[in-house]
Amino acid sequence: MSKKARVDKGSIKSFMKTLGLTGGVGMGKSTSGALFQARTIAVVDTDELARLIVEPGQPALDEVREAFGEDIVGKDGRLRRGELAKRVFAEPAARLRLESILHPRIRQLWHAQVEAWRAEGRTAAVVIIPLLFETKAEAELDATICVACSATAQRERLLARGWPAEQIAQRIEAQWPVEKKIALSDYVIWTEGEPDLHAQQIERILGSLKLRVES
Repeated sequence: MSKKARVDKGSIKSFMKTLGLTGGVGMGKSTSGALFQARTIAVVDTDELARLIVEPGQPALDEVREAFGEDIVGKDGRLRRGELAKRVFAEPAARLRLESILHPRIRQLWHAQVEAWRAEGRTAAVVIIPLLFETKAEAELDATICVACSATAQRERLLARGWPAEQIAQRIEAQWPVEKKIALSDYVIWTEGEPDLHAQQIERILGSLKLRVES
């Protein structure tokens, strides 16, 4: 579904178009990313970067330990992700503290990846950013895409992951309402229905941006 057009915006400009992909938790960002990759579009997922920067030996892990206590790291030297999630999603101030540690590093990494792809002569790249608008990343992108589904489908998907109701509510509350993200995005992908419909929406977006589609 096409919304308002926006091109050549912000500080990242070149013949390569940089697309930001966002949406609510459980609404299909990873699936959309895989469909873009299947069409030879480069994709970087900031959730993956967030995991990399807190691996043992990384400076961010030391900062997280300092901020949240020694017990946030297990005996194996690895971050106790489940415990950290419990703390930060139950207390907004703690979540903001964690974001202040992680977000600048994540942004630096996806910028570097985009620049590397640009140097390779790529025509397009997708950056998956769950908090795209919350972190004001849209100013650095050529266009934004929001993946969305109904609240019922979202809840069913998260329950299928084994998440308890309280955790689902906390995760949803930590992000802007999807309706707000839809209103701000240039394109919307509705992720309910058959997989082919999901793929067709992506192909229409690529066509609208005059990007070559291969599958």
